Amino acid sequence: MCNQYLLGLDNGGTVVKAGLYHVNGEPLAYASAAIPTMLDKKGIVERDMNVLWAVNCRVIREVVAKAGVNPADIIGISTSGHGNGLYLVDKDLKPVMNGIYSTDMRAKDELAEFESSGVCDRIFPKIMQRLYPGQFAPLLIWLTKNKPDILKRARWALGCIDFIRLCLTGEAFGEMTNMSAAGVMDQNTRNYDDEILKLMGIGDCRRLLPPLAQSCDICGTVSKKAAQETGLCEGTPVAGGFIDITACAIATGITDTSRFCMIAGTWSINEFISKKPILSKDLLLTSVYCIDGYYMVTDGSMTSASNLEWFLREFFDSERMQANNVYKAADAMAESVKPEESGVIFLPFLYGTNVDADAKSCFLGLSGWHTKAHILRAVFEGIVFSHRMHIEKLMRLREKPQAIRMAGGVTKSKVWIQMFADALQMPIEISDSSELGTMGVAMCAAVATRQYPSLLNASNAFSKISYVCEPDVSKRDVYSKKYALYQMAIDSLKSVWKGWN
Repeated sequence: MCNQYLLGLDNGGTVVKAGLYHVNGEPLAYASAAIPTMLDKKGIVERDMNVLWAVNCRVIREVVAKAGVNPADIIGISTSGHGNGLYLVDKDLKPVMNGIYSTDMRAKDELAEFESSGVCDRIFPKIMQRLYPGQFAPLLIWLTKNKPDILKRARWALGCIDFIRLCLTGEAFGEMTNMSAAGVMDQNTRNYDDEILKLMGIGDCRRLLPPLAQSCDICGTVSKKAAQETGLCEGTPVAGGFIDITACAIATGITDTSRFCMIAGTWSINEFISKKPILSKDLLLTSVYCIDGYYMVTDGSMTSASNLEWFLREFFDSERMQANNVYKAADAMAESVKPEESGVIFLPFLYGTNVDADAKSCFLGLSGWHTKAHILRAVFEGIVFSHRMHIEKLMRLREKPQAIRMAGGVTKSKVWIQMFADALQMPIEISDSSELGTMGVAMCAAVATRQYPSLLNASNAFSKISYVCEPDVSKRDVYSKKYALYQMAIDSLKSVWKGWN
């Protein structure tokens, strides 16, 4: 068997991951490290871009060491990462400010002004998505208004994956699946649109947008500087890569319209692919998919597993010390309460939501007899219900899927997966791979280096299903009742949230 390997990098909401794969799809090793993130009460969410690159260098060296392979045998590299946010560099390719993460809310007011002015309605048929504060376009609007000196110093406006690729190669590109979700492209022409930028008041920012590239294009090779920093070989090809929602979809085997993909990570991402673009202002976005002829239709919000991360970090210190794995402890505690035994409702809006720009997270229905286990189960279920709201929106636009392919940290919890299956009353298919982001872009690198003729072929080789979680029909009514309470709580609190702000 030939010794040729593919390296995938995945820069998510909280962790940088690296995965090394044989060209036949066999995973060899993984490495990961946390990304420090800075938050403040004004909704600003940033990360030091130099630290981010240093963390990538560390996990690259670690994964190569773990696998025990010769870096010269790594024939291709590719990157995935969170969509949107904003990473600005100057003409010397140095950061001009901290990177902005996609849950950032600083542009909330500017976006509200554009929505009321009718600009969003005018550009919608071209961008095919509803703008949100942490997206490229609103952030550029905010910087134009509040920090014009920073934009004057900037040369390139990049997404996370484009910044990491820039660090690897020294070349700036905007990968298509990523930039088509940024609110700056006319998806009919698949190019940047000057009219869109002008209407949003950011026409001068056109010079910041990098040349567009396809996912499986070679977008440079590892530079001498990056080789020294990562231990990789200078000249190794680097492919365009994917936005994380695409990387996970292709890695789970979403190559036709029969299934949905659900990603439960920092964001609640729920999606399917379509041969026709679907223009609905009720959805988050329609974007370019990595398989020719398909669009990705997505609804989501920042309401998923990061809410559980917060709860465990803030309230599980004793269990963390007593258990080898805090997540196993959390699973056992949540499972100890049956769904019909507690009516506590949790709204998972700690990091924002698109149900209401002013929404806050909260628990409802607490009584003195409730325990931490009841509250923890409510956190699990609240995240499930947020996904269900998005899934129901998608199902208004097409027939019910045969199943849902699931990705994200949630897939490590069979207890939680069963909640999803029961609340949605649909089979949940779990991938055999625990690191879908890195595997998805390893497939991209495989196609870019001509190891496979297409992503469809690569997906057939790499993607495998570990197990299928079937829904318990007897749980349908109890979850329907709790979900109705969840929806009522949101509607009832809107006036309270407005007064809060």
